[in-house]
Amino acid sequence: MILLQPIGYVRSERSELEDDDWDNVPARIELVEELSPECFDGLSDFSHAEVIYFFDRVAESAIEHKARHPRGNTQWPRVGIFAQRAKDRPNRLGATIVEIVKRDGRALFVNGLDAVDGTPVLDIKPVMNEFLPRSAVRQPEWSSELMREYWKKDC
Repeated sequence: MILLQPIGYVRSERSELEDDDWDNVPARIELVEELSPECFDGLSDFSHAEVIYFFDRVAESAIEHKARHPRGNTQWPRVGIFAQRAKDRPNRLGATIVEIVKRDGRALFVNGLDAVDGTPVLDIKPVMNEFLPRSAVRQPEWSSELMREYWKKDC
């Protein structure tokens, strides 16, 4: 058994689980009281961080263990849950690379965090060029179509 404790919680204006338009949602991550604010020291020297969080609002009965059409769209192929980034995963883990806006004491302000208010954060890691893909990224057309509105920003 693996036991994890949240290191913090997401605070944002979005409380409903929705698929798209995440760039319009400012967010911050607030550390739990048990951790020192020093945990954030040096993080704002980086432009981006990877946030690992727990999809705590996904019901056990909704977890997918096989293949399905992404977002239920039958125009896209049935693919296994590990070929998707959906929230209904066996361990309900999410991961997103966010832009670091600023740090203020126990709070880290970020852009591009696709997690709703109250989501438990399990870890934060700085993004370093050396951990990004070292070769060209390949993905199927359906995934680009699915993501078309995900990061849309109103102008």
